[in-house]
Amino acid sequence: MTASNPAPTPETLLRAARSRIEPAEALLLLAHVLGKSAAWLYAHGDARVEDGDARRFKDLVARRQAGEPVAYLTGRRGFWSLDLAVGPGTLIPRPETERLVELALDRLPPGRPARLLDLGTGSGAIALALARERPAAQVTATDASAEALEVARRNAVEHDLANVRFVHGDWYVPVAGERFDLIASNPPYIAAGDAHLAQGDLRFEPASALASGEDGLDALRVIAAGAPAHLAPGGWLLVEHGYAQGAAVRALFARAGLEAVETVRDLEGRDRVTVGLWPGPEGTVGT
Repeated sequence: MTASNPAPTPETLLRAARSRIEPAEALLLLAHVLGKSAAWLYAHGDARVEDGDARRFKDLVARRQAGEPVAYLTGRRGFWSLDLAVGPGTLIPRPETERLVELALDRLPPGRPARLLDLGTGSGAIALALARERPAAQVTATDASAEALEVARRNAVEHDLANVRFVHGDWYVPVAGERFDLIASNPPYIAAGDAHLAQGDLRFEPASALASGEDGLDALRVIAAGAPAHLAPGGWLLVEHGYAQGAAVRALFARAGLEAVETVRDLEGRDRVTVGLWPGPEGTVGT
């Protein structure tokens, strides 16, 4: 390097990137490339960055500027208390889904040896969060994507969570004849023709994990209708859905015979999760 072309440093690289992408995203990408923490980058802003690393960082910045999600660029995404591997074959876990985990945990007393089911597990976010918080539970996670299940398995191994089993298949198909104390799901719920699917990060995520029929409710119909055959009496069904789908999902739950049905809002005040109790045949709970 010469005086007119000095060696790159974290400070100079981040300064240049901030005109192209969000500063927080630039920080994450540089930390990923260098294998350092954000705190290290702040403390060593004048450290020399090797040319190869600088080129890798600039390439990631260009890809992010083109819309590729940061989670796919780094291969990681934080969810609950977990740092998860993600990839183009999995939906990127989102903070809104943590509300579903909270509501599930409210219905699972610690120490209870419950049987839990996560339908459409993707990267394993819901299943692994529940497995970590309720180690006495046995968690089953299904997904129609073998690629997604492999990512979820790797995440389970990385976090040393042995109380989860992964089964390949569509929704309830791989757990035929089994019953659970709680079923949770963050299924696809965007209408197939929704313009948002061609915008932002959604352009890069698997369409099968996002869209579900003309009204976005196809997967939710299957999940609600199949719940009575897979819930133990007194068991709960919890699903995430779109902010405008609360009434429709409550109707699906009621049609399936679920009781105590309610829709809970997320931190932004939008309908996000609907829950319902399966009383058993002819209301056997408590009899």
